[in-house]
Amino acid sequence: MKAHKLARLALLTALALIIFIIELRIDIIPIPGAKLGLANIITVYAVYKYSAKETAMIVFARVLLGSIFGGNISAIMYSLVGAICCLTGMLIVKRIVPLKYIWLSSIIGAILHNTGQMIVAVMVMRSFAVLSIYPFLIITGCIAGAFTGLCAQFLISRKLIEK
Repeated sequence: MKAHKLARLALLTALALIIFIIELRIDIIPIPGAKLGLANIITVYAVYKYSAKETAMIVFARVLLGSIFGGNISAIMYSLVGAICCLTGMLIVKRIVPLKYIWLSSIIGAILHNTGQMIVAVMVMRSFAVLSIYPFLIITGCIAGAFTGLCAQFLISRKLIEK
């Protein structure tokens, strides 16, 4: 990998991590586990601008470092499974959905992220009762996914990050 590309990936990772850390301090959604997912703007952008391997490097570095810097290393299992589900789904949808509908890919990613996290929650807690918040997570995830997808679509269409 060329140094220029590695530097770009490192900067995108740092940007995603900064957004993630800032978002940890924002608590506007009163549903346990629900977040805006603003760092996923970088993930969606990377899915459409970089290879699957390069995007996975960004995502996994953000998940690992985010868990460490966020002070919640026990959440890494939830974050990692959610990120794998989300990334896999978005990479598949990328092949189907044209560039002008990136926001749809982001919504699918958000749904899969929440689904992956709920699977882990059920396994860890050994109870299906945790699924009671799943419909609310899906609704907030779709809204947040649409927003992050539109932001990524704007970045790509305006070529703001590439300049």
